[in-house]
Amino acid sequence: MLRPAERRDEDAIWAYRHDEDTARWLSTWPTERASFHPATEQADEWARMIVIERNSSVIGNVLIRIEDPWAQFEVRDDATGTQAEVGWVLHRDHVGHGYATEAVHAVLEICFNRLRLRRVVAGCFAANTASWTLMERVGMRREQHAVADALHRSGRWMDSFGYALLAEEWRRRQQT
Repeated sequence: MLRPAERRDEDAIWAYRHDEDTARWLSTWPTERASFHPATEQADEWARMIVIERNSSVIGNVLIRIEDPWAQFEVRDDATGTQAEVGWVLHRDHVGHGYATEAVHAVLEICFNRLRLRRVVAGCFAANTASWTLMERVGMRREQHAVADALHRSGRWMDSFGYALLAEEWRRRQQT
């Protein structure tokens, strides 16, 4: 089940987001429980966080960030809010069972059918095989392989991948 994150979910979300093995691929690695709540610098992320719930337990989350794609000045208003970036994270005990794939599929359905977006994008470190194979499983296409463009908290510059899916591609896939 997917639902908006609530304050009562903090402990469950903390359980997997501060895990070093899971957090190695995340933009932020919360290391202090006291600072991990919506009233901190993560407030914007919490506002768009959707939790993945299984048997009444939070096992992960997905994010949808509505954004404006690049557009020339004269048509900028026509492009406003037509794209979203999506992301996800799952508790390590629940990886490999298809829950993230199912959740991302549901998020794509929300983006294209309910929100009527034109394009959805996602990105990851190239070394994060689990993430980019999930993107391919749900029908996203790799559009970018950037070499040594992303600085990892380990201090290493790493390659990254960018993926995307258009609404018409999504709809075609749903018809087959």
